[in-house]
Amino acid sequence: MASSAQAQYPGFAEEPLITEYDIDESWPKRPDNLAKFGWVSGMAQDKEENIWLFNKGDDPVQCYTPDGEFVRTWGAGDFKDPHHIRIDDEGSIWVADFGLHIVQKYTPEGKLLMELGEKNVKGEDKTHFNMPTDMVIGPNGDIFVTDGYGNRRIVHFDKNGQYIKEWGSYGTGRGQFVLPHAIVMDKDGKLYVADRNSGRVMIFNQDGELLDEWSNIIMPWGMSINAAGDLWICGSSPHWWKRKGAYPEFKDQMFVRFNTNGRLEQVWTIPLGDRNNRESIKPGAAVGVHCIVEDKNGNLYVGDIYDEKAMKFVPVKKRSETEE
Repeated sequence: MASSAQAQYPGFAEEPLITEYDIDESWPKRPDNLAKFGWVSGMAQDKEENIWLFNKGDDPVQCYTPDGEFVRTWGAGDFKDPHHIRIDDEGSIWVADFGLHIVQKYTPEGKLLMELGEKNVKGEDKTHFNMPTDMVIGPNGDIFVTDGYGNRRIVHFDKNGQYIKEWGSYGTGRGQFVLPHAIVMDKDGKLYVADRNSGRVMIFNQDGELLDEWSNIIMPWGMSINAAGDLWICGSSPHWWKRKGAYPEFKDQMFVRFNTNGRLEQVWTIPLGDRNNRESIKPGAAVGVHCIVEDKNGNLYVGDIYDEKAMKFVPVKKRSETEE
């Protein structure tokens, strides 16, 4: 029998401080006439809180409301290997296609406005990329591209697409990259680069000076800045990228949130599904989380490449006693 002290002081928090997340299985409400998702490699949020997806299916660019209602799609037949998608302050849609070696700017309706790089031509000069992975656009329109799978550099252009400078080389030293996979900018103009295969996030000013480095916390695949200015990252916990001749890309699935001073504020994990048995993967599990966005209500939107799906996770801070 519990003592009066034990009854008075239960060993759990009646109002938990921990935020859990439940999967919203109804999101998104993809119309039947749209192709099934391929790799959902990119996500972005516009000023109306709509969520934009970039995927390898036959309808590559898709837009949904936070409630999951379909808004529009475009880009059929225009892409080869879609990667990340971003939206600038003017509402233009930016995409990186590492198979075509280009970065492009579109209107929200899908009209092409600018193209950087030469389609289907790889290179490492002022006008060519080699499998670029991501881009971020500053308030003044300047463009910073992570270039990428083939090259290990950041390339800086002005708002008209004119080359300004570049920095980076292959390696694990200061200012070097193993694979610059994603890039975002905070309100102060600092650049955060996910050097995925080395398990670190590198922070630069816009002159290319390395300001800080966060290592051994997560293998960073996708990143975004939320409305409060915090940095969300999705990926897996740290591991050697190559071990015993193999590339064990995933041993778990996790999301982390940092403030821009480098303090780790939040961690959430979801089950790792079996890539070779996708039918067994339950809702809320994933195989390859690749991109992440948080809306103003704290909902997390996540894209999975290997299970080819887009997911919405709803924050939960209190449950009934009968709820599992």
